[in-house]
Amino acid sequence: MSCSLYLGKHVFQDQRKSPRKVYRTKVMLAMDGQAPVTGKTVDLGASGVSVSVADPLTAGQGGQLAFDLLVEGSFVTINTRVKVSYCIFSSNEFKVGLQFLNPDLAAVTALARFMR
Repeated sequence: MSCSLYLGKHVFQDQRKSPRKVYRTKVMLAMDGQAPVTGKTVDLGASGVSVSVADPLTAGQGGQLAFDLLVEGSFVTINTRVKVSYCIFSSNEFKVGLQFLNPDLAAVTALARFMR
């Protein structure tokens, strides 16, 4: 399934390749060369997460992301490298798509269990 959003003269085509689940929690995001910032997750998939942050990020930018994922009644900390896929302004904040880069086995396992 693919979604499009009309933004003026541009159409935003959803490029996600895996299913997503709504998941709301706080994140710590440390982009390369910048001070860490906090944000909130919007939704989550096996290969990435959408977060809302106060300031814009640049597509292609790399960084480190950490958040707690509730899996089968227990919290698992996901701490992995990410890359910005997109950044759009919406509802007075920036929605940023982050692709996970080589998450460790514990993170992959927790994400797979969460997505079931």
